[in-house]
Amino acid sequence: MERVVITDGSGNAVSTIEIVDGATALRRGELLLPGDLSRHRVGVIVQPSVTRIASAIEDSWRERGASVRTITVPDREAAKTLSVAEDCFIQLNELGLTRDDLIVGIGGGAVTDLAGFVAATYLRGVTSVLFPTTMLAAVDASIGGKTAVNVGGKNLVGVFHHPDRVIIDLEILRGLPPEILLEGSAEAVKAGFIADPDLVALYAADGLSANIADVLVRAVRVKAGIVSEDFRERGVRGTLNFGHTVGHAIETLTGLSHGHSVAIGMVAASYSSAKQLGFPETPAVVEILQKLGLPTALPAGVARSDILELIRLDKKRDHGGIRMALLSRIGECVVMSVDDATVLVGLTAIGVTS
Repeated sequence: MERVVITDGSGNAVSTIEIVDGATALRRGELLLPGDLSRHRVGVIVQPSVTRIASAIEDSWRERGASVRTITVPDREAAKTLSVAEDCFIQLNELGLTRDDLIVGIGGGAVTDLAGFVAATYLRGVTSVLFPTTMLAAVDASIGGKTAVNVGGKNLVGVFHHPDRVIIDLEILRGLPPEILLEGSAEAVKAGFIADPDLVALYAADGLSANIADVLVRAVRVKAGIVSEDFRERGVRGTLNFGHTVGHAIETLTGLSHGHSVAIGMVAASYSSAKQLGFPETPAVVEILQKLGLPTALPAGVARSDILELIRLDKKRDHGGIRMALLSRIGECVVMSVDDATVLVGLTAIGVTS
């Protein structure tokens, strides 16, 4: 078992990520919620596709005396709305959940985002615990305390609220359909591009067949290390947005999955990096993404003006202009304000010309 700890600016532990392999439902339940549960109420936010996994864990809590309410929410981004969050609030209130109780999120990245948001805002803050069941959620969405719903744009309304624990079971990830594993690989290889060349090398050598335990542990360490260094995203944490400035606009306009959108966004950001910083390894970035089976260009019909409009509205903007995470070399990333010309170089490279 691997344990990674996120600390705050003073070095205090705020969140623990535990990576296990093949835990029983009983063991998963103990890892998520240790100790006596006889006086606890537990609100479980779960997506339909993982109800079987969730039910077995919930039964283990009931056997230990907990009062459990299961709240099933829509799959993927349809879960991340204020109306879905409101329904969660209502059901938690019906359960009688208090600040001394617990909220658990079981599912993919959208569910862990939503569960974190609900935990952060219900009664002004309740302890949350997350059990990600997709690669994307395991390496990115469940780690770092960013919670959000989509209101007029992706993740525009949210707060920082770190989960007390994140439990990742490699057995579940190994059983994922290839397309779900592929989507998560975009965020995993991003961690390598910004801070871990050895992680990039794993994917360069073996593509999607790379050892999932090695990839996961390295990606989790990258994110946990960066978050611990920059707890509230005032500096280096912005490097985790590599590929996301353009990627979020693509996701909103096209309906492509988050992982696919970020992959295309990383190509755009690599070309922008070449213009701004002389980044010499853009062909290597493109080659690795293609080896994984991720898209590296946009389908026809996306207007440049629409992408630029969304980029300018992106939450990562500042008064100096568009903020982008750019590579100086693989494993080294900086965040800076860029002009439209730098962005347009990247857009042209992914096929947006008018």
